[in-house]
Amino acid sequence: MPKTLQNLSPAKGSVRTNKRRGRGLGSGNGNTAGRGHKGAQSRSGYKNRTWFEGGQMPIHRRLPKRGFKNIFRQPYQIVNLEDLALRENLTEITPETLKEAGLIRDASEPVKLLGNGEITRALTVEVTAISKSAKEKVEKAGGSVTLPPEAPKRGKLKKKSERLSEQEA
Repeated sequence: MPKTLQNLSPAKGSVRTNKRRGRGLGSGNGNTAGRGHKGAQSRSGYKNRTWFEGGQMPIHRRLPKRGFKNIFRQPYQIVNLEDLALRENLTEITPETLKEAGLIRDASEPVKLLGNGEITRALTVEVTAISKSAKEKVEKAGGSVTLPPEAPKRGKLKKKSERLSEQEA
């Protein structure tokens, strides 16, 4: 009989019947049903967790932990001068114009201008941050750079007397 979709079956010997456990002493898998005596694995509800090493100190606790994640990190969207040089129609650089040009993903996120590349025309730049070399190159080409007012730095709390003297000054 030819094999067609109606009469497909697995290859002979490839599929075994399941062991019938706990069906009497004569079956060979009766009594403890192949689980042995006592211990977690013999009981119902046991799960073999991948990280469990039988009481031995697990590998995720034996290995040293290194580094840390700075929760105050400020991610910037990066734009280089060479990207601006390719777009002749851009003269005023703001997050909105960069978004329209397809250079950044989100106009509400901070943008940093880096000095990779050369610029020959005057640009008016309004970004969140700018590198020293980029600022020099933009001003050298006859452009101007404006940055938002700097936010107060996080740091140690000042003593009350120091805060009062700052308010008076």
